[in-house]
Amino acid sequence: MIQMSFASLVETPADAWVFGFLGDDLIIGHDGLLPPAGALGTLPQASSFGIADADGRACIAQQWPADTVLPAGLGVTSLRAAYEHLPPPLYRLATRAKLLNTWDRQHRYCGACGTATELLAHEAARRCPACGLVAYPRLSPAVMVLIHRGDDILLARSPHFKPGVYSALAGFVEAGEDAEECIHREVMEEVGVSVGNLRWFSSQSWPFPHSLMLAFHADYAGGDIRPQPGEIEDALWVSKQALREGRADVLLPSPVSIAHRLIHHALD
Repeated sequence: MIQMSFASLVETPADAWVFGFLGDDLIIGHDGLLPPAGALGTLPQASSFGIADADGRACIAQQWPADTVLPAGLGVTSLRAAYEHLPPPLYRLATRAKLLNTWDRQHRYCGACGTATELLAHEAARRCPACGLVAYPRLSPAVMVLIHRGDDILLARSPHFKPGVYSALAGFVEAGEDAEECIHREVMEEVGVSVGNLRWFSSQSWPFPHSLMLAFHADYAGGDIRPQPGEIEDALWVSKQALREGRADVLLPSPVSIAHRLIHHALD
């Protein structure tokens, strides 16, 4: 059982799970798994705080600058790649560690007056001793929607995707907007069609760097596909049957993403 918690300036027990990062990359052993806590003991003093308790075992987040030299036998991997090696509970904690590390690194100084902030002892918060402003870990909500038209689903690719990969549409929720309004706006902006019958699917913490993905299914309501220049490289209707049978000429997103689960939920 995992119990989320937060504690600053913690000691690192010998049996702790340590989620150490060099910059944005996770430190791993030669087997691709988390190294023993003692393996990181020779590194310089790091930012360190407790992030959870896993069946009585402390979970610690630590971070060092990207140019720090690691002891022999240790290496780094991207958090996306670590998905294939870490058990799901540990991967979830690694994403929490990365999100908190990012917040801690980006809020060392007050955004209102510029004073150095202080990490609170038992709450994920940094407080300014001069003006009292408190900065909590940032979460940026984003919607994802898979559009259905009979046996077809609408898939699109960003210029930033790996070659051949297509996914559901997604975009960040703007100030003053609810998730449903965001879906209608993003779909119209990105591909020029309208949707209806929105249906909730699931959510996922996505620490790249601090998003919360809110995923939906929706039905096509009208319009012709018009990819948004600069945002959508291509968009097309793809047969669910062709995807099930491996006949579709598209690659789907990585299993680490909620987009993968959303699409496969439609196929199932």
